[in-house]
Amino acid sequence: VPLQASGGGLVQPGGSQRLSCVVSGSIYSFNNMGWYRQAPGKQRELVAGIRTGGATAYADSVKGRFTISRENTKNTMYLQMNSLKPEDTAVYYCNAGGLLRTPGRYWGQGTLVTVSS
Repeated sequence: VPLQASGGGLVQPGGSQRLSCVVSGSIYSFNNMGWYRQAPGKQRELVAGIRTGGATAYADSVKGRFTISRENTKNTMYLQMNSLKPEDTAVYYCNAGGLLRTPGRYWGQGTLVTVSS
């Protein structure tokens, strides 16, 4: 498994959380990476994508609240989540090998984010 996600947990509404996704090997192997999430009873959906050159894409529901980034020297991708809402509760997965808004074949194991008071 080339991707290892971490950083999930319980956070209060309005709070912040940062997810990390470490790539085994070189992050340069993947031009496009992204974060996806799946809430109970719902389909997995794109949260944010990032390309090697810096281009990013976000779901409308998280624009202005979430920021995706890559730290190539650490082979790590991040998702900074601010102003969290209960509807952000989901299992978050990192992904690589696809396109900016389309998942590829590589998935991390998922990390649960629960937004609740």
